[in-house]
Amino acid sequence: MSYCLYCHAPYLETWSWAALFGLDKRPILCQPCESKLMFIKGDTCRICSRSFSLFPEQYRQGDCCYDCIRWEEDEEWAGVLQQNRSLYVYNDFLKEVIAKIKYRGDTALTKAFYPTICSRFKGISRDSILIPIPLSIERHYERGFNQADIIARGINRDVCNLLKRNTHEEKQSKKNRVERMKKKDNPFILINKDQIIGHSVLLIDDVYTTGSTLRYAAKVLIEAGAKSVSSITLGR
Repeated sequence: MSYCLYCHAPYLETWSWAALFGLDKRPILCQPCESKLMFIKGDTCRICSRSFSLFPEQYRQGDCCYDCIRWEEDEEWAGVLQQNRSLYVYNDFLKEVIAKIKYRGDTALTKAFYPTICSRFKGISRDSILIPIPLSIERHYERGFNQADIIARGINRDVCNLLKRNTHEEKQSKKNRVERMKKKDNPFILINKDQIIGHSVLLIDDVYTTGSTLRYAAKVLIEAGAKSVSSITLGR
């Protein structure tokens, strides 16, 4: 008998030879909770991974959503973030799971995403450098961990904490869309420029909302000599 780490309900694991010999990892979520996670699939924005099935046709142009078109039409931001890939639609269930991780310290829940992260991104180039989006010193002190760093470790690759925040700003979750996209000083500083020159970089974060956080981080890396910057998030 196992217990779901989200709803704490008991459930029976599916028997298999792989499970018997320890080749399958024990599931973290029960089947009813697992079924509430909506994979992003089908027709999506080429840049940000937004599902075209979830918003009206007039908000896309070709293979891009209008949000990404606006970013790419701005000379300052064009090509800064090559591509984002997200695993799940940011629905009410995923929102609550991430809230439990970030604000209630249930970091073990992150392991529920590891098998999917590994299978979806096993083709990542070995030359790519994995960099989690950092928290400010104050926010890290409040939580005791950085959820992006924990997510990144599910890819089974070395994780490099090469970015830090130079300001403590209001939580992104408390800002509206206009405030998130408003021009501001770049909050990120690169710790070691030599490590990223000529390399592709993969940024890791929990949620892609407007893309501003990832693009500000990517801009610092591109200006320092990174060959390209892409990103992975759990939710979109």
